[in-house]
Amino acid sequence: MTDTMIDIRNEVPDDYAAVRAVHVHAFGRDAEAHLVELLRNNKQAPIALVATAGGHVIGHIMFSPVTVADAFEDFRGIALAPVAIIPEFQNQGIGSKLIRYGLEACRRAGYDAVVVLGHTTYYPRFGFSRAADYGLNNEYNAQAAFMVMELRPGALERIGGLVKYMPEFREASC
Repeated sequence: MTDTMIDIRNEVPDDYAAVRAVHVHAFGRDAEAHLVELLRNNKQAPIALVATAGGHVIGHIMFSPVTVADAFEDFRGIALAPVAIIPEFQNQGIGSKLIRYGLEACRRAGYDAVVVLGHTTYYPRFGFSRAADYGLNNEYNAQAAFMVMELRPGALERIGGLVKYMPEFREASC
């Protein structure tokens, strides 16, 4: 599959059923699909993108707000979670493309930093590094897998402490 066959665009209501199927298929369970629906329904998903091939949704990424215990007054943090690609389309660069487009959308929307809880060998290629190195920790007690990326220069120097995800993550058991 060539890169030109993949389209990345904002999620629209007509995509919702296909997005659910992508997450269930990719993760082999309902939790992430349920999380997406909770965040969307509670208007906690300011950035949600789909990857399509031949007009069919084959991938999805969502970003939701986070809070940081010690942050400057106008700090805007966001979390990358979840991201999913239908298994037969994995390992073709589609997830990377979704992540790059999503991070750029976060930058354009004025977010200061983005966090992710994910594979330590995958996310650094996008600019993520250990959040603990910036004095940040998380509710999941994850160490190396909890990473952060600065979107606005100097933002990470002015924050610290516990990063909290939206309550929908706990409700969905994610």
